[in-house]
Amino acid sequence: MKRLVSCPQDCPDACRLVVTVEGGRVTAVTGDPDHPLTRGFACAKTARYPERLYLEDRPLYPLRRVGGKGEGRFARVSWDEALDAIAERLKAILDAYGGEAVLRYNYAGTMGLVQGRRPLVFFRAIGASELDETICSATGEAAWAAIYGPQKLGVDPEDVPKARTVVLWGINALSTNTHLVPLLQEARRNGARIVSVDVYQNRTARFADRFYRIRPGTDVALALALARIFFQEGGADLGYLARHVEGWEAFRAAARPWTPERAAEATGLSPAAIRELAEALRTGAPQLFRVGYGMTRHPGGGRAMMAVLALPVVLGAWRREGGGALLSTSGGFRLNKARLEGLYLWKDPRPRGYLRPNPNARHVNQIQLGRALTELADPPVKALFVFNANPAATAPNAGLVRRGLAREDLLTVVLENAMSDTALYADFLLPATHPLEHADLYTSYGHYWLSWSEPAAAPPGEARPNTWIFAELARRLGLDLPELAMDPEAVARELLDTGHPFLLGIDLDRLKREGSVKLDLPRPFLPYAEGRPDGTKLRLAGIEPLLPEPDPEHPFVLLTPPAHHFLNTSFGGVAALRAAEGGEPRVLLHPEDAVRLGVADGGYVRLENRRGAIRRRVRVSAATQPGVVVHEQTWRGLDAPDGLPANVLTPDDPTDLGEGSSFNGARVRVVPA
Repeated sequence: MKRLVSCPQDCPDACRLVVTVEGGRVTAVTGDPDHPLTRGFACAKTARYPERLYLEDRPLYPLRRVGGKGEGRFARVSWDEALDAIAERLKAILDAYGGEAVLRYNYAGTMGLVQGRRPLVFFRAIGASELDETICSATGEAAWAAIYGPQKLGVDPEDVPKARTVVLWGINALSTNTHLVPLLQEARRNGARIVSVDVYQNRTARFADRFYRIRPGTDVALALALARIFFQEGGADLGYLARHVEGWEAFRAAARPWTPERAAEATGLSPAAIRELAEALRTGAPQLFRVGYGMTRHPGGGRAMMAVLALPVVLGAWRREGGGALLSTSGGFRLNKARLEGLYLWKDPRPRGYLRPNPNARHVNQIQLGRALTELADPPVKALFVFNANPAATAPNAGLVRRGLAREDLLTVVLENAMSDTALYADFLLPATHPLEHADLYTSYGHYWLSWSEPAAAPPGEARPNTWIFAELARRLGLDLPELAMDPEAVARELLDTGHPFLLGIDLDRLKREGSVKLDLPRPFLPYAEGRPDGTKLRLAGIEPLLPEPDPEHPFVLLTPPAHHFLNTSFGGVAALRAAEGGEPRVLLHPEDAVRLGVADGGYVRLENRRGAIRRRVRVSAATQPGVVVHEQTWRGLDAPDGLPANVLTPDDPTDLGEGSSFNGARVRVVPA
């Protein structure tokens, strides 16, 4: 039997997949040939869904911890036993400490709106601490909003073939936006030049017609130098700037000191290379900047993204189809989310039993989970619920996170459909359905197609959806929250009940018939051709770059970009994907550094800083640059030779905009092991 479903992963492609089901089990997965973005192929990760769904160590029944935290020793219990015990402990915590002693940790383990976002109703009902979900896109979103406003409307990817210069800046599209590649190839056949700007030679850099390798954290210097050339030597669309942009004179003044020679000193490029890139952009309209979040994961990442996003404005690229920038398309999905996440509860915050909505609840920055678990007081965090996430591996400063998870007085409840580093610390490990096993509604941040997905197969064992689990807990706390028990179809109908013109003619019945429907965008789609969509002007401003400072004690920059065969830790349990990535996590070390350190290819090194240390095998490669160690991940710590994830070394200090993550600001020593 063949079934069409939506890929639930945290990926811009948001593919439609053809799933083969035999004997009630998923046996094969490929791409939908009729979807204009998916085009009939699945990525290396999702093609392995049959193995991913039926891993030997997948939790199939509720489990209660019987060993020490982190040991992963559990005993099977019934759902009633698990939920009754969790509810009783939760009541005691709420009575003694209040709602703020409870914290959720969730992210994008599924992008489905029902199972990904609806559970927040439970936490807002009890007045739990608010989690600021900053780990991935917060800095980029803040930079985008500063220029373009809060609505994220990137270039329609289906217009990419109309571009004549495509700059892939800080994005390894061949690994993380795979279904953009056929559109890039079509643009190339139409005469486009494809450029990659990145910090190491990845798959996308090798695919591009020209690769510009810059030093980590120096994107802002290159962007300002390009802007200077456009203003002083031609290329800037002064008419567009005068009509539709405010503050551009301040941006021009900020760019003026950044000569190609000065930028060359910062970036490591030659002045000639900077001029070459500027010339390609000046003469190659329409210009498209496909930007990635990697450049934002430095202390000055917000300013870097702002400078890069200013370039299509300066060039007037938004006036032509295929021109402009693409960071996210998520602003196109103007759904009715008024009740989705429980914010409506704050309108009546009067406490009634355990219903204690708190619009003034304290906020916890997601990137500082370790600090929250080990430092917060008045009240301390006494209960942690983890779903759609694996923070023991993916959160920065993971060593501190693990020390917090090891607290015996912390109630930790983990909802999972695969064994994870975090699950090892759970007091109760609850088996959750995989997104191929429940219905959900999906938007995208890489295209403008809305999708509905039915279950492809029944869940194994006693796995239950997230919403069912939290509805049962709510019932045990005496909370009247019918939203948690709503059928996914009812939630979807509520979300689609919107009068926004992009969604006219799209209802659940149509989605169920067609599976995936494109938003009703105007044609041509030029969202910033005349300023912001709300009629106000775009806004540029002066930018004072924040560039990396040398650290003699920790002379290497550690970069942790995504590996080709993984998506966070979601696929770490699949042996074939681990084998495709070399069997164990490795670090790329430049030949000059390898000679200086006396490290051979295939040998081991120890990476150290004040947060901790990890042991890794080396691959000597000129793909990186001297002084830069590249650890492609995210591997589970479970699969590392020392049992530790790379995020033991990454900082939990926020960036300059949006309080986002600064993973790529990590500095380390490298010692032969």
